[in-house]
Order: sequence, then structure tokens, then C-alpha cells
Amino acid sequence: MPAPVVKSFKLLSMPFHDRSRNLGFMLFWLVALGYPPAAGAEPEALALQSRTTETLSGEAAVALPGGLVELGPGPDLQPSDGAGTESFSQATPRVPVRDNAEVQRFLEHFQTGYRRAVVERWIERSGRYAGMIQGVLRAKGLPEDLMFAAMIESGFNPVAVSRAGAKGLWQFMAPTARRYGLRVDRWVDERLDPEKSTVAAARYLGDLYAMFGSWELAKAAYNAGEMKVLRDEPKNYVPAIQAATLIGREPERYGFAASQSGPLAYELAPVPQGMQLARVAALAGLTLDALRELNPELWNKQTPPGGTYLLKFPIGTSQRFAEAKVQDRNGVSPSATASRPPRSPAGTS
Repeated sequence: MPAPVVKSFKLLSMPFHDRSRNLGFMLFWLVALGYPPAAGAEPEALALQSRTTETLSGEAAVALPGGLVELGPGPDLQPSDGAGTESFSQATPRVPVRDNAEVQRFLEHFQTGYRRAVVERWIERSGRYAGMIQGVLRAKGLPEDLMFAAMIESGFNPVAVSRAGAKGLWQFMAPTARRYGLRVDRWVDERLDPEKSTVAAARYLGDLYAMFGSWELAKAAYNAGEMKVLRDEPKNYVPAIQAATLIGREPERYGFAASQSGPLAYELAPVPQGMQLARVAALAGLTLDALRELNPELWNKQTPPGGTYLLKFPIGTSQRFAEAKVQDRNGVSPSATASRPPRSPAGTS
């Protein structure tokens, strides 16, 4: 695979003593991830560090045995009619997966008890976003298997929020999100936009790969930060992603038969600044929930100031909004227009 094209990373401009410290961190990563494994070492019991998460509505996450956390329901993602479980397409080289005791432990972990139902929900949600995520990764020359980092980060829940304040499919903290071009302010939080956050995550993962030269280290650093080690979490995080990757590639092999939600589909239309989503929904003949599901980044339920905003609408509804908005501006009630009988052509009675 050709090396990803990435922008220069800040490490290169750091003072020498900072770079030395960061190289020490990199060596620590290698040891923590088993490079090289200690002779005769016994694999220790692994469990994901439990990250307490909640949905934007404030609903608490469900803690499960073994430290696994179910990230809450998020939007109501219904399976597409008759859709069976399918392995994900693979148009780019795969990330190597180590077949070791830690990965096997997570494979067993994900297949037993309540955890099986959790992973089935993750697989079901994945159909909503898998095609989009794979397309972004493919366009940037990155392995499509990196999408399974989102499975472990958020369970493919686009509105997942951690107690530490990380948000979205890719669990960005606000400073990192802004560094990679996402808008995070009092009006808009693009960490909750599945597509924009995926583009930012792809850029970040590409930079981490350029920095560390290893996808395992890049994924560990994505979780813990480039220069920060959070106890054993990185050591657990990488084999968890690798186990999720194996399950995602061949769900049936591991006994998962959950159907996948249909892919996310919408159309864009300009909406005036400062317009309440409830008003937009009324004009378009939609429920507020349907509009919010497609636009979770507008956390205060209105379009931001500074000009028109491209809002996502369910397919086939943006034109209805545009027409109703014109009628509303002219003082004509859309409902009255809809109930008015058609005028007879000129010259007829």
C-alpha cells in the first residue's frame, strides 16, 4: 500500500528535549503492545477500560460484565427490509491482525453473555455508516479496516458522549476536533456529524501512522493521545479493535446474524440562519426527531448565525420545505394551500 499522504506533524518542530521525551513514549508504546514479547511471559487478563458514556439526551450507558460498555440507543436505526448480515467490502489492503492470546480473549469476550447482544447492536448500526466510512478511508488511501476503530470507540453511535467529553462516532475531544477542521462552538458541534467527523478521523489516523509507522501504534495513540499513556487502556484497546475487525470481516464465522441498518441517505438544502429546527420540520411536514437525527451537530436545535446553513433532509422533503418557506414568506399557509381546490382553467366554468 502506498504511504498515506499526510501533512507535516508538529513533532518535527518540537525542541530536542521534547522530541526525546516523545521518543521515550513511543518506546513505551512498543513495550505495552508487546514489542518484543517477554520470554515466557503469561498473557494477563484483559478487559476494556470502562468509559462511562451517555447519549446526548442524557440517558446513561449500560455497563456490562467484563468492563464492556453499551453506548446507549442513539438514533432509532431500523434494519433495512430483509437485509442479512454481510461482511464489509474490502477494496484496500487490510490492516494486519495479530492472532495472539489477547485478540482471542477479546473474541471470546465479545461472543459471550450480554456482550453478544451488544456487539449485534454494533453490527446493526454499522450498516448505517459503513459505506460512508469506507469511502472516506478509501479516498484517502487508508485501509478500510480502520472503520472498526469506530466500533470500539462508539459502537457506531453518532451521538455517543463520554464522561471525559469525547463525542461522536470517533470520540473526538474538542481541541483535537478543532485541530482537524471540525467546528465546535456554542452553535455547532461537528464531532456529531458522521461524515465530517469521519473525514477528520481519517486525517488524524493518517498523521498518527506517519508519526509512529505502525497501524497498531496509530490506533493506540488515537485512543490515548499522541504523547499520553492512559494506564493499560491502549494495551487493551488495540486487541479489542483487532477482534472487532475479525468479527466485522466475517460475522457469520463468529455466530453473529444481526441484520444491518440501511445506509444513511439524505439531501441538502439551504436554510436561513437562526431558524428553529421545529419550524423547519413543520414546513417540511416532518417530525422534529427525524430532522434532528440527520443534523445532530445542531445541538441547540437551530441553524447557526452567519448566513444560510446546508441542512440535511430526508430524501424527497427538501423541495417541500423550499415551497412551504416561499408560501410562508408570502403570508400563505401551506396547509391552506394544500386544501384549496385547483382553479379552473381560464374560459371554463
